[in-house]
Amino acid sequence: MYTIKFGTDGWREIIADQFTVANVRRVADATARYLLQQNPQASCVVGHDCRFGGAMFAEETARVLAGRGVKVHLCEGYVSTPMISLATRNTQSDAGIIITASHNPPSYNGYKIKASYGGPAIPAVITEVEQMIEAETPAPAASLASLRENGKVLAIEAEKMYIDHARASFDMDKLGSMGSALAYDAMFGAGQNVVRSLFPDAALLHCDHNPGFHGRAPEPILKNLPELSGLLAGSPSLQCGLATDGDADRIGFFDENGRFVDSHHIILLLMKYLTQFKGMGGSVVKSFSVSDKVDKLCALYGLQSITTKIGFKYICEYMVESDVLIGAEESGGIAVKGHIPERDGVWIGLMLMEYMAVTGKSISALIAEIYDEIGSFAVERYDLHVEESRKQQIIAACKAAEYKAFGAYTVEQVEDTDGYKFRLGDDGWVMIRPSGTEPVLRVYAEAADSDAAFRILDATRAHILS
Repeated sequence: MYTIKFGTDGWREIIADQFTVANVRRVADATARYLLQQNPQASCVVGHDCRFGGAMFAEETARVLAGRGVKVHLCEGYVSTPMISLATRNTQSDAGIIITASHNPPSYNGYKIKASYGGPAIPAVITEVEQMIEAETPAPAASLASLRENGKVLAIEAEKMYIDHARASFDMDKLGSMGSALAYDAMFGAGQNVVRSLFPDAALLHCDHNPGFHGRAPEPILKNLPELSGLLAGSPSLQCGLATDGDADRIGFFDENGRFVDSHHIILLLMKYLTQFKGMGGSVVKSFSVSDKVDKLCALYGLQSITTKIGFKYICEYMVESDVLIGAEESGGIAVKGHIPERDGVWIGLMLMEYMAVTGKSISALIAEIYDEIGSFAVERYDLHVEESRKQQIIAACKAAEYKAFGAYTVEQVEDTDGYKFRLGDDGWVMIRPSGTEPVLRVYAEAADSDAAFRILDATRAHILS
């Protein structure tokens, strides 16, 4: 029997290998039984993004849930993860489920569970659902058509709900004027219709339905966005570039010169905008791999900084239970106060554009202001594809404190919140951690500039793979 386990952000597997209709039914059945234990009148929002088989897997999920007695709101067409979270909150449903593998390669699909508050289900809930997954594959009791006829499965326009929410939350007259200055790369993902609707004058890339993502993983990082970077660099009328991943909960951003603005810088920009221009407060909750510069700006602005394990579900717990201004990951997943406690690439893009509109300044100028306050920096990352046995040897060496130096870089201190962060002096560090969603070993480094960070990465890679 295949054991289904959720990673840092849902259950993900290769389509037709372990991600099958039968296994999706097993997870959906466990989800249904869990929800009905909590509330005999439970309801759930179900949807899918643009991946291959998404509609089929979502419909099977709806059939299993409704067959067990859960009222299902089934989304029309493909939707983003933030749309599912918003719809779950707005319909006062007990949960939301989206069929997505987020930024993973096109051969993958996945299953994410959202909670009633409009964000990831907390780890304790995921564990309970996992423990309820049975070996037997349940057969849905009725067809989707009959469940619709009986009112057990209802249609919901989650995308329209999200667009209306965005229009009500931002000054679209001011933002709309920036539409012609925006270049947007949907990466063939579920954010494409939202941006097309909000900014009809924007320059659009990869905004059509391609479940194979043209063979490229829909992760909004620099190496995956050469067309967007080149478009901005070659067009003086374009002032910023936005990219979102397959389910549109992660952001990639570019300045007016086509230079990539990573999540660490986006977090700092949001901190300054929300506190200095919008007068907002609250703590900043960040994952273990985020730049130390966030702590420095928190100290400057009088904000509490909290560090969590990798995975937005850990950040979400704080956002639900306390006053959080920003919840953020290094990987492009960022949430802000006043919205849902959920990562949302489109929403963060709108906020950065609003910052530009309010100040009349470019992103590069706004970043320069941040550097004036806390100094320049860079965080870089390598994804090392190594054999599982070698990966486990490296992690075991980290755990046993065997690494005293990486080339010329001496280890001064080690932190192990999630993975292993080796502090090297001069505000530099390198971090080693196995991915929770992909078969890779992630290595991060922070230094004063990009070249210095890559030198640390190169030295680390050479040492651990020797």
